[in-house]
Amino acid sequence: MAKQPRSLAGRVIAITGGARGIGRATAEALAREGARVAIGDLDTDLARRTADEVGRAVSAFALDVTDRASFEAFVDAVEAELGPVDVLVNNAGIMPLGPFLEEDDATARRLVDINVHGVLHGMKVVLPRFAARRSGHLVNIASAAGKGPYPGGATYCGTKHFVVGVTETVRGELRGSGVDVSVVMPVVVDTELATGLGKARGIPLVQPQDVAEAIVETLRRPRFDVYVPRSMGPLTALAAVVPRPVREAALRAIGADRVLWVDPAKRREYELRAARSEPGLEPAAAPRALSEAGR
Repeated sequence: MAKQPRSLAGRVIAITGGARGIGRATAEALAREGARVAIGDLDTDLARRTADEVGRAVSAFALDVTDRASFEAFVDAVEAELGPVDVLVNNAGIMPLGPFLEEDDATARRLVDINVHGVLHGMKVVLPRFAARRSGHLVNIASAAGKGPYPGGATYCGTKHFVVGVTETVRGELRGSGVDVSVVMPVVVDTELATGLGKARGIPLVQPQDVAEAIVETLRRPRFDVYVPRSMGPLTALAAVVPRPVREAALRAIGADRVLWVDPAKRREYELRAARSEPGLEPAAAPRALSEAGR
């Protein structure tokens, strides 16, 4: 007999990067399920506005995922206000893009600090609490880019490969502990991060709500691999077993190798915001690649 889906009513769910995009859509979906949602974001003003707009089930908190102490303070504040955290959705991330040979060190450090250390900090803060209670669910948001090569986003892809790998390994370490672990791997999502990106034939552009619904479903019926859309799961499995020349030829045939080759002018506003997304770093007013040649 199939297990009954879990109710999310009353569960305390923390979401990083929850003020916009996938994070906001997930907060909205979880609030509809009756969960008590805490969104943490570097942009605290936007987080508060989002919480006000979504409704009383959502609370906003300050969070800098690159700072372990800030993450500890975030979780402590959530638990003091709402009770023990049942779920952490590690969603915060950035996606500066461009040719690897033109990427400056500040951009690479920023990507790793947010997309890698930001995820690790969340895991190291909540997993001991989950393990002590023998319950809890960790959901790390990665990307389809964590399963394949997408030129134009080498370091970004590397960070998402890391998220997939560390999540899978920690799942093995926690087997039998009562803690559930999932990794969510969407294709390109129609948010600010997708500005200026190309499209691969046969691969849809998904909406933030599609990712949110997949997260809700895996919290109700836990599973590890969460592809959005689901059809990417079998395709990814098939790609893993065919010879590399065939796989690479197929990616070229559908244009997947061009998805992250971007129009810099179209992404300028996002790239500048991402450049200022970690206050511990001191980049130039704009990334070097954006400031050259009058871009």
